[in-house]
Amino acid sequence: MWRERLLEYMRSEAYKPSTVQELCDQLGVTSAADFRAFVRLLNELEDAGDLVRTKNNRYALPEQMNFIAGRLQLKARGYGFVVPEDQMEADIYIPQSALNGAMSGDRVLVRLREDRGGKGAHAHREGEIVKILERGNDRIVGQIALYAQHAFVTPLDKRFPEDVFVPMDGVGGAHDGQVVVVELTSYPTATHGPVGRVVEVLGYPDEPGVDILAIVRKYRLPESFPEDVLAEAERIPLEIDPDEIARRKDFRDEAIVTIDGDDAKDLDDAVHVKRLENGHYELGVHIADVGYYVKEMSALDREAFRRGTSVYLVDRVIPMLPQRLSNQICSLNPKVDRLTMSCIMEIDGQGRVVSHEIVPSVIRTAERMTYNHVRQILEDGDEALRARYAPLVPMFELMRELALILREKRMRRGAIDFDFDEIKVRVNDLGEPTSIEPRPRSIAERIIEEFMLAANETVAEHFHWLGVPFIYRVHDDPDPDKMIHLNLFLHNFGYHVKGSAGGKVHPRALQEVLNEVEGKREARMISMVMLRSMQQAKYRPECTGHFGLAAEYYTHFTSPIRRYPDLAIHRIIREVLTRGTLSPQREEKLREFVAEASRHSSERERIAQEAEREVDQLKMVEYMQGHIDEEFDGIISGVVPFGLFVQLENGVEGLIHISELADDYYVLNERQMALIGERTRRVFRIGDPVRVVVIRAVKEDLRIDFGLVEHLREATYVGGEGPGAIVYDEDLTPKARRESEKRRKEASARGGGRRDRSDTRERAGRRAKAHGRAGVRASDWDDGEEERSARPADLLAHELPYDAWDEEYPDPRDRRGKRARHDRASGQPNGAKPQRAAGDRSEPASTRRGGYRTWPTWESEERATTGRRRGKASRQGERTGAKRTSQSGKSSKRDARKRKR
Repeated sequence: MWRERLLEYMRSEAYKPSTVQELCDQLGVTSAADFRAFVRLLNELEDAGDLVRTKNNRYALPEQMNFIAGRLQLKARGYGFVVPEDQMEADIYIPQSALNGAMSGDRVLVRLREDRGGKGAHAHREGEIVKILERGNDRIVGQIALYAQHAFVTPLDKRFPEDVFVPMDGVGGAHDGQVVVVELTSYPTATHGPVGRVVEVLGYPDEPGVDILAIVRKYRLPESFPEDVLAEAERIPLEIDPDEIARRKDFRDEAIVTIDGDDAKDLDDAVHVKRLENGHYELGVHIADVGYYVKEMSALDREAFRRGTSVYLVDRVIPMLPQRLSNQICSLNPKVDRLTMSCIMEIDGQGRVVSHEIVPSVIRTAERMTYNHVRQILEDGDEALRARYAPLVPMFELMRELALILREKRMRRGAIDFDFDEIKVRVNDLGEPTSIEPRPRSIAERIIEEFMLAANETVAEHFHWLGVPFIYRVHDDPDPDKMIHLNLFLHNFGYHVKGSAGGKVHPRALQEVLNEVEGKREARMISMVMLRSMQQAKYRPECTGHFGLAAEYYTHFTSPIRRYPDLAIHRIIREVLTRGTLSPQREEKLREFVAEASRHSSERERIAQEAEREVDQLKMVEYMQGHIDEEFDGIISGVVPFGLFVQLENGVEGLIHISELADDYYVLNERQMALIGERTRRVFRIGDPVRVVVIRAVKEDLRIDFGLVEHLREATYVGGEGPGAIVYDEDLTPKARRESEKRRKEASARGGGRRDRSDTRERAGRRAKAHGRAGVRASDWDDGEEERSARPADLLAHELPYDAWDEEYPDPRDRRGKRARHDRASGQPNGAKPQRAAGDRSEPASTRRGGYRTWPTWESEERATTGRRRGKASRQGERTGAKRTSQSGKSSKRDARKRKR
């Protein structure tokens, strides 16, 4: 009763921050019982972040005090972003100094410090965390190091910079060097580090499956289902109720097929196409009716909501629903009756949907087709397959015809088409990578893609105009600043994005540039840079359009087995189709639900993507460990102040550190997105082909280091900006080419010379042998500057290799890097050694067993410094709650300067 009245009163324009007594007077709280209930309500709202209490005990809404509630996402370099709970708000940058004890994943209250311009999704804001509303992580995965009377767990996730102190009675039987899950019993404060106890031992890092299992635990991906969920799934009958079939539209006589990957088991979409008498096409998209079986607020529904999405790792699938549903009852397996939700569209020769019907249905698929078989039938003309599927071949050809029409329509309206190959990592039964294969999209994938897009747009538009609460898939317009930056880059090649003077563009303008560069040598480079300028797609209860698809209406309707938003809107569709008008109370309840489901599903999708990418990167690094000292061709995919990122033909990406470019001093030209030599004017630019040698692959840091063997397209910076600033050698006149080569030779003679292949290979062997799998100095990685990760997600915004629409943008302004922090109150003498547990060797097993966050095997002076730090940490650990942080590997000179200060 009081909650609604209170919030309504506080949202009024005349409201000013008030005390408890003032609020009671205004709202008519008179009795002692009401007063106690009212005070409890104020405390609950304050704890939840819905209200803010000032220093003089006055209450106000967070937005009235310039406060915003949201979820903190930390980056490896220490800074972070708060994603506001209001999805229309832009993310808030949080510098490391303003975290105030918050950890990644925490729900926090932020006070805005600064607004750097822009509105809505394009605002650039900075803030300080003033309150932790809810802890997001009570468990951390790490590697344990045992000492005489205690232990420390070093988190695998670099977003958690502090080690966790574990008393000896909380070790839980773990052995030194094993990967464990530790439950936090005390969170870090300004004076004490985190304390915890081991709740699960995963095994040694080099044991099969431990590496991926550690990532599964790190992202809190639930592998097993609760008993009540499994019991509820078991109660669902395998056979369909005949009465339910009678209530549905029957498509069992249609030639309907599924088209999926070879190893897919959760078949949630099927299609049919036929020619109508008026010459139009009938496209039927039939989606598994999961919502019929998963009732609202049931145990299955609550668990599906919690998971949000299925997660696809290289060696396993973590499904959103139990297999009895995902692989059996709901899966559209061939030649069996299945309940579906169908979207039947009549499409004319221009690709326009002239009429449609959305209806509960029952189908029986004729065949379970694969992308490979459909491709072989349509592109290769495989006679055996065409004979095997002879009754369906005419429909496949009609599908191709319609898919090309639909794609042409999308292109006409301005949709952007980034045609990058998918990378498939294959592993054996032990989880060891056996191959990494780019998988290009064939006509078979394009058919399904176009049909699903058409159904998603049709359903979204239909329910948008009905005005019912719904979940939409939205993709915001690009940040105007990024568009201005993109245009500056395109000017170097003589291209221009139309209408981008103030940063506002139509997607058609971007696609026109892609069309213009198609087939040219800079095409891939421009596509990569343009992709990195896009926003991330998300779910939202408001239909604000999809920029990349140039679609005014868009939703996710086609995958309810693996995505919760699809499942949710299926239930809304059925409710609207059966009941018609919703009551005001039901509509209000649904609005609250779709808002929360949109926010939560966007968050779970991001977590799933991060886990999938980390596993892929882990296995790519492991694969390259078997190819040390081998040469590969690739292209420069990113240019940063400390080197060049190179993507190989198999999709693997690694770094050529700036120290490998020994013939000159190279400086980053951000406008040209190139490293340019000061003496030679030699240019390394995004998109340039290179030949590299693998120096090392460090699985613990998800890092691959390359050495440069040959720059396959030499270029020279001739000065200025614009298309003529950089000239490739093949475009030079013979005289200019001779002068360029002479200049490089002279500079190489002064600067030590460019290493030839044999020298680079010899250095690679020496460095790999010296560093092995035990780690490297930060100075080997970043020339003694800040510690940086080579992983794409930690680079500057315009240098990131992104998946389309689906990556966050790190803020480039925090350039301090991550530094170890120590408790200066300790009286531990310098150089003291930690006492090891009885029977242990002198070094932690993380050194011996190739652990994730290894103790460094550096030069002797670095060992001495590390020993002093570890000795100090050991002494501190004898006090419960003592703070200990991960070693960040700074050079001994820096340590000397610190001691001197």
